[in-house]
Amino acid sequence: MATKIFVNLPVKDLNRSVEFFTKLGFSFNAQFTDETSTSMIVSDDIFVMLLTHEKFKTFTPKEICDATKSTEVLVCLSSQSREEVDEMVRKAVTAGGTTYNEPQDHGFMYGHGFSDLDGHIWEIIYMEPSAINQA
Repeated sequence: MATKIFVNLPVKDLNRSVEFFTKLGFSFNAQFTDETSTSMIVSDDIFVMLLTHEKFKTFTPKEICDATKSTEVLVCLSSQSREEVDEMVRKAVTAGGTTYNEPQDHGFMYGHGFSDLDGHIWEIIYMEPSAINQA
């Protein structure tokens, strides 16, 4: 069985966050969704738990970082092409997100990203298959 990853992110408005990520093409597992949290499906092995601040606080004794002012995590997802990178960022900006940097082209790797409604940074990258095979 493959290892699965569950990224947990605090969100101020769960419904707005679900609407935002739906516009980016993500779906959600209704079995793990209620008024305080939802499980966003990224792939068969990657999930993002979007949790209201109140729910998130039940998992940690620490203060919740204001991601619009500080960076607590960089979520990076791979894509199938440079065009797919740009399309995801375009969808995010159209849905209310913002860009935080210019696209980065390193020849073998291309990336760009966006900040979601709560300021969490999402990097989207494409790496040339030949670069992966040489590693």
